[in-house]
Amino acid sequence: MVLGKSAFIKLVPGSKQETVTLDDVKALLDSYCDIKSKTGKQLGWDYEEAAFPYDLEKQEQDGVPYLLLKGRKPEQYNYIIMGVSREEESGTPYIQVVLPKNATEGDWAKGNEFSKFIAQHLKGELHLFNGRVMYYNNRK
Repeated sequence: MVLGKSAFIKLVPGSKQETVTLDDVKALLDSYCDIKSKTGKQLGWDYEEAAFPYDLEKQEQDGVPYLLLKGRKPEQYNYIIMGVSREEESGTPYIQVVLPKNATEGDWAKGNEFSKFIAQHLKGELHLFNGRVMYYNNRK
């Protein structure tokens, strides 16, 4: 699998939790879909389909599990890949959001949106695809 750009959501001191699993990430994405579905009901529009235009699959490569978000409309959305790991030196847990080389502008926008949602809910430190950092935790 050829990888393109990555964003990282790091769980740092002050984050909501100290560890993260792939099931945690899936639960947060399910929560995102639920919120957008409720918004759509209020608006009388199927907003969830527009807000989350992906099918979510759990996959594994070389013993490493990850989530594959596969776009339902390939002309607008291809793939986003999400996985969890720890930094080797510091042991800091993180979620990696990957845009493959063939990612579309829609994937980029949705990747940023999902990363911000997850980072905000975990009170993490978000390192965006463009290298900028957003802090959702109380830094001292």
